[in-house]
Amino acid sequence: MQPSRQLANTLGKLADQNHYLFSLSDLSSLFPGLSSEAFNALIGRAVKNDILQRICRGIYLYPVKGYPSGLLLYRVAARLRAHEFNYISLESALSDSGVISQIPLNWITLMSSGRSHTVDCGKWGNIEFIHTKKSLTQLAPDLTYDKQCGLWRASVSLALRDMKYTGRSTDLIAGGSSNEPV
Repeated sequence: MQPSRQLANTLGKLADQNHYLFSLSDLSSLFPGLSSEAFNALIGRAVKNDILQRICRGIYLYPVKGYPSGLLLYRVAARLRAHEFNYISLESALSDSGVISQIPLNWITLMSSGRSHTVDCGKWGNIEFIHTKKSLTQLAPDLTYDKQCGLWRASVSLALRDMKYTGRSTDLIAGGSSNEPV
């Protein structure tokens, strides 16, 4: 069987509504005998033939029917920084809780123990990681785990503290929430 057909068949069996993102290392483990050049060509053909969609460097989407597209950026963020401490905060957390009156479209904000960086995910949007020196144990009382997103989520008070800590604009904060003690 040709590698591109083998890739499509294998992903068709593996992928479901919860598992539809694959890293290059995930995909390369399916073809241990291929040289790196042959593997790169295979991935390039898979993207060209719409078997896979490139989200960002190293992360690919196998578009399973019914995958939660509204959670895609959160799931990509969790995969990209799986070895770092990350949590949804800043504008994303405040918008989801109704504190910010505007919903950021195709842009999510997370605090991360890793370096600050914005990841361009093409037509899907952007993931903004903002560095924090705080540890999970310091922040635990103000975090809840969001199972749908696969990430920790800040409370409103922590997200407001993060806004001040990072010097971000609080102009969009609705009705006095910015006066909350933080």
